[in-house]
Order: sequence, then structure tokens, then C-alpha cells
Amino acid sequence: MPDTNDDLKAKFESIKQTSPYGMEYWSARDLMPLLGYDKWERFDDTIDRAKAACVNAGQEVADHLPGAGKMITVGKGGKREIKDYALSRFGAYLVAMNGDPRKPEIAAAQVYFAVQTRRAEQWDELREELGERTRWRQRLTEANKQFTVTAQEHGVNSRSFGRLHDAGARGLYGGMGVQQVKEYKGIGPKEDLADRMGRAELIANDFVRSQTEQKIRNEEILGQERVIAAHFEVGRETRNTIERIGGTRPEDLPPEPSIRPLLETRTRRQKKLPSPDAPALFDVSADTTP
Repeated sequence: MPDTNDDLKAKFESIKQTSPYGMEYWSARDLMPLLGYDKWERFDDTIDRAKAACVNAGQEVADHLPGAGKMITVGKGGKREIKDYALSRFGAYLVAMNGDPRKPEIAAAQVYFAVQTRRAEQWDELREELGERTRWRQRLTEANKQFTVTAQEHGVNSRSFGRLHDAGARGLYGGMGVQQVKEYKGIGPKEDLADRMGRAELIANDFVRSQTEQKIRNEEILGQERVIAAHFEVGRETRNTIERIGGTRPEDLPPEPSIRPLLETRTRRQKKLPSPDAPALFDVSADTTP
């Protein structure tokens, strides 16, 4: 009976290894029998074709199919090094794609590594997007703090901070305040709007805060009502610019999954980091460059 997809996945995953730097890889020697090969010479030819495909794809062979020796036991307990490769997931996929198509093991491996490689690419894309959102969310937090300080210095009473921030939102979101925007986007009343913003929306809001602060300082705007009006004006002009260049209006940008859990995890990790004066747990003076 042929292996099921779950059986194949279990076999390929069982021989996966992880480098000291957290990178997953497969030993070509371990992968060879799962791809239906019993002679290294023929499998080595397949790897050569995979190397050529790697170059044609614009990738570095050293990143995906680097040579690696493998120690084996020979007669009377002796050791001998034989040729091997440490294949990345993409490298293993290329090997499968360049294998003997008549082998059923090759066909199965092609499906497995194609699916898994795409999943890894999608996860990398998601992780990159989350990283960008996190950076811009933290930047907006700092911009809000600095803007609030500047507004207070120029005459805004702390009891009016809600009005102040709502004014910027009404300018940017076409007359809607923060709560109205949340209702429009289907965001819960207790959620922070900024936690559900995508990168483009975060950037627009950060721009409104930073440019309002600059306007207040440059024009020496004083008085609560004048500062609040300036925030509304910058928000409105930012919205007009977005519409003029054909961008999506901020209220029509879809809400993203909340980034709050990621922010809280990052905060907890930062709190656990040792202070710069704390003794090192490991000797990092040696060169550990891979």
C-alpha cells in the first residue's frame, strides 16, 4: 500500500535536523532512500542538477545546497568522512524537482516539498508584515506620547486629550471620531483602534501626529482650541492627499488581526533581558560567525 500524505510528511520530518543557528535542513544522505535512490552516484547527479536550478532561480547554492561531510563507522569501529550536503527546505525541493520522474517517491516528494516550501514562504511573508506592523505600532505610540506633551506645553488641558486625539481622527477619517471608526470597521469597543491597523493606516496616523506637532511648534500655536483645530486640519489635509493620489481612504482599509498579543509578548521579553551591567551568561568574545 502506498504511503499516505501523512506518512510521507512524518518520514520527511523525522529526518529533518536543526543547525545551532536554528535553521532546518536535511542531510542528502538521509534523504536519498526516501527519494527512491540506492546509489549515491546517481543521487549526486540529481543534486548537481538541483544546484544548476538554484543558480537559475537567482539563489545562492551555498545557502541551500552547501557541501557537508558525514562521518560513518567502518570496519573495527573506525570512522570515515563521506560526501554529503545540508539541504535547506528549498534545496530539498529542488533536489526532488530534479529527480527521476519515474520514481513514485520523487513524485510524492515534489508535492510535499512544494507545499511545505510555499507554507514557509507564506509564514516568512506574514512574519515580515507583522514585524513592520509592530515597528509602526510602537512608533505611533511614541508619536502619541510626544504629541501629547507638546500639546500640553501649548495650552491643552489634560482633560481635553480625548477631544484632541478625536479631532485628528475626524480630519483623517472624514468626520468620524475614534469610536465611530471602530464601529464602521467592526472593531470591538474595548479594543485599541491602533492595534487593528495595518501598516498603511499606522503610517497615515503617525504622519498626522508628527506633522501636527511640527506645525504647532513652527507656527507657535497657543491655546487649547487652536491646537485641537490644527490637529483636525492636518488630519483633513492628509486625507485629501490620500484621495488625490488615488489611495484607499483610511476608514476603508480593512482591520487586521489584533497585534496586541505580539506587543505584550515583546514587552515581556524585553523585561527579562539582562541590564547592560549584568554579568554575561556566556562568553561571546569568540568569533561565532557561521
